Amino acid sequence: MEETQKKRFWNFKRIGILVLAALIVLGGCSVLGDFFGTGGKRDTVMVEIPEGSGASGIARLLKDEGIIRHPLLFKLYTRLHGNAVYQKGKHTVADSMSYQDILQVLESAPEVDERDIKKVVIPEGYELWQIVDLLVENGLGDKASFYHEIENGVFDFPFVTEIPRTENRLEGYLYPDTYLFSVQESEHEILSRMLENFSQKVLPVYHAYGTDKTLDEILIFASVIEREAANDEERPLVASVFKNRLEIGMRLESCATVQYILKERKTVLSKDDTAIDSPYNTYLHYGLPQGPIASPGVASIEAALHPADTEYLYFLATADGSGNLFSETFEEHNQKDLETKR
Repeated sequence: MEETQKKRFWNFKRIGILVLAALIVLGGCSVLGDFFGTGGKRDTVMVEIPEGSGASGIARLLKDEGIIRHPLLFKLYTRLHGNAVYQKGKHTVADSMSYQDILQVLESAPEVDERDIKKVVIPEGYELWQIVDLLVENGLGDKASFYHEIENGVFDFPFVTEIPRTENRLEGYLYPDTYLFSVQESEHEILSRMLENFSQKVLPVYHAYGTDKTLDEILIFASVIEREAANDEERPLVASVFKNRLEIGMRLESCATVQYILKERKTVLSKDDTAIDSPYNTYLHYGLPQGPIASPGVASIEAALHPADTEYLYFLATADGSGNLFSETFEEHNQKDLETKR
């Protein structure tokens, strides 16, 4: 009887050992298969990596999508291969891919769907709020998030750190151009691309002139020229009027600066409009406004750097708005004003 029990015990033990060994082999096969991507059905899945995702979140996402079976092992693998920099956006992966292949895909630039690309044309002379509204209307970002980045975002451009304002900090620095943005780009990324364009298009022009004026001063001046000039040919003339006024201590009296305060481009300003107490009101205060009043193009920036050599102190728009009439004296200016109203 005792001998029979011993035999049964050893039989059960042998069976247990065999079962345990089988589980280890099967588990090992599962782990190896997951690691090397063998045994997969070659099913491809489009996964979207959220901004700021870490190894744990991505491992869970891949497990939920059926791409991997062992998220803890995948997380360990990414840790052993350094800090992975996952690219936010859409990526195509398959259950037949190895961990190495999956990681390589997720670290590469995301796939771009043409339907996600938005062509945005930002005209010269647009104000910051108009640019933000245009971007949001095209399905790019959130208005509140844009303004948070504009006032608080950290951008890797030295000229941004030198801007002496916090409110509407990037006014004038978002270069007017035609852009192709992806809906996957964040507000910070979109603004960074526009600042990079500014850096490439404006800084070489600014540095080539060797002026003693700061970039911000030139940009403020250029933004007023941008809003007042009707065409490229007369930008240096408009610049000369403002330059001459500054040199003799006259107020600029630019309608565009008051329109900036009003956020409305009124054709005729009232006395109340020109009496608004604001550092942007050049009817009330001497010198340039506190900051840029729009995003100027290169032509206006060049005019600010090199105004025409004239004696003009006045200009007014023609009746059809196609240009401006320039005068050296107030009497001449009034005469032209009467002629345009006939």
